Amino acid sequence: MDLSIIILNYKTKGLVKQCVRNAKSAVGDLNYEIIVVDNGSGDGCGEMIKENFSDVKFLPLPKNIGFAAGNNAGIKIALGEYIMLLNPDVTALEGSILKMVDFMKAHAEVGLVGPKLINADGSYQISCRTFQTPKLILYRRTPLGNLKAAAKELRDHLMADFDHRSNRPVDWVMGACMLVRKSALEKVGLLDERFFFYVEDMDWCRRFWEKGFKVYYLAETEMVHLYERASAVEGWKFWTFNKMTRRHIASWFKYFAKYFGVKNNAQS
Repeated sequence: MDLSIIILNYKTKGLVKQCVRNAKSAVGDLNYEIIVVDNGSGDGCGEMIKENFSDVKFLPLPKNIGFAAGNNAGIKIALGEYIMLLNPDVTALEGSILKMVDFMKAHAEVGLVGPKLINADGSYQISCRTFQTPKLILYRRTPLGNLKAAAKELRDHLMADFDHRSNRPVDWVMGACMLVRKSALEKVGLLDERFFFYVEDMDWCRRFWEKGFKVYYLAETEMVHLYERASAVEGWKFWTFNKMTRRHIASWFKYFAKYFGVKNNAQS
């Protein structure tokens, strides 16, 4: 089998329905499977899949175990030579998934690739970045980011001067859509389940680089992403500590503890 597409649901049954339909139009002539993993949603997603998509595998989990663990459950039963993690809020445009797989087939050195994510109005989203550092987080999430000295470092981190119209190796891509080579995955390992939500995509990309596989931003492939981060607050509002912000902070601490004193091996 060429491809396994894993869609992780948590109370987004309607989005999952559209996501599956769009994915089916984006795979071209690939031999593929779609696996919908349900993170204990209780939203009737299983019944919807049964009624509308008899060929889609449905894997129910008893509770919400997070992004990494939920996707790992799907990866463990995936049969494809390539495995795609696709968020329900992503619309795969016609032929886009086929283009990603074709790129991977033509570039054996690439282990993970992410598409160009765009907004509904066609503008691009910042979906590839350099690796986070504690200083960058302080700049982005506190008033320190207003300092003139922080501006260049933040622009470099967000790759603001990259035109986003060309394919290129990058440190990491957003986890909304990631395509991995299964043979590379067997060397890199699954998503790190210490991260319940957030940072697991950056960590995974870093581990692909460490194992000698390139991570690519594929500008020639576009997908629409309805992007809304519950923790994406600005300045001192960071310190309001809503539930999603607390999870994000916890993931940062775990990430920096994991890589304390370890040199980045990305060559983007």
